[in-house]
Amino acid sequence: MTVEQDPAKHMDGIYRVQRHIYDVSRKYYLLGRDGLLDALQPMPGEAVLEIGCGTGRNLICAAHRYPAARFYGVDVSAVMLETAAASVEKAGLGHCIRLGQADAARLDTEALFGVASFDRVFVSYALSMIPPWREALAHAFAAVAPGGALYIVDFGEQAGLPKVFRAGLRAWLAKFSVEPRADLEAELRRLADVSGASLAFSRPFRDYACLAVLTRCAAASA
Repeated sequence: MTVEQDPAKHMDGIYRVQRHIYDVSRKYYLLGRDGLLDALQPMPGEAVLEIGCGTGRNLICAAHRYPAARFYGVDVSAVMLETAAASVEKAGLGHCIRLGQADAARLDTEALFGVASFDRVFVSYALSMIPPWREALAHAFAAVAPGGALYIVDFGEQAGLPKVFRAGLRAWLAKFSVEPRADLEAELRRLADVSGASLAFSRPFRDYACLAVLTRCAAASA
């Protein structure tokens, strides 16, 4: 059975043990996550969705930043959601964070949460782990409400970094089924063109990471 056929089982296998040290071990190389959270700026009462919420770290940080917003998180891994639920409960944020299990490439938030669209949707270092990433990206943008935006941070191509470092990083990431998406900017520009959305795309840290904000036109349908 391939990863595409059973992504939940694949991710559970990777993170069954790793989830207990995930936040500590990833702190220094998942660059740009906190900057993305700072950029969200939801208004009171607005709904925010994280796709690939993992341990719940980003949702908890965001809920502390924006206590008047409503937060939702989905992940394909049951074991990661178990850790996320425990962390949310420990943080006392169960009143404003809801979690659900879902495959990002087949996302149906209305069936899962009773919510069809969100004012902010964000994906942090998850597209590089999803084999059908284009489908996941399309579903993520489809979940954005008119006037809302999709925020993405993920690994870049590391074009500005030394070749030895780049090769070592790629080899290490591959051990966790992580593959930077070389065509991410092109796919985002295609989505922007066909939907009339606006795209801001950058490659900070010498292309170690890529940051994107795809904003849906206020007059467009979700």
